[in-house]
Amino acid sequence: MKAFMTEFKKFIARGNVMDMAVGIIIGGAFTAIVTSLVNDILMPVLSLIVGGFDFNALCIVLGEGENAATLNYGAFIAAIINFLLISFVIFLLIKAINKLAARKEEAPAAPTTKECPFCKEQIAIEATRCPHCTSELS
Repeated sequence: MKAFMTEFKKFIARGNVMDMAVGIIIGGAFTAIVTSLVNDILMPVLSLIVGGFDFNALCIVLGEGENAATLNYGAFIAAIINFLLISFVIFLLIKAINKLAARKEEAPAAPTTKECPFCKEQIAIEATRCPHCTSELS
């Protein structure tokens, strides 16, 4: 049992497990932000566009009386719309992050070699004489 616990401690202490835990926590916080953006900002705008129509109210009553079962297909439609909006917001965020990352790429390094105009061999950029053909370079 002691060897099992030692192995478990070693597993938990590995960096990738901790990275995964941090990623899940950050992902949960990010989910709350995106969900709030969709529910509190985008859905009211969408509601104005469709004339204040509430999809959640759409249902088919299966039976009679107060406690009759209902088939809430409007809630399903609203969930699909939420999914599409959340997916679109995440797409835009990732696209912006990728664009920023592309800007931060390093500029190409300055060349360290040049071509000898006489023998066409690669030589050091500071060379004043070609080591291959011994031509004098200007």
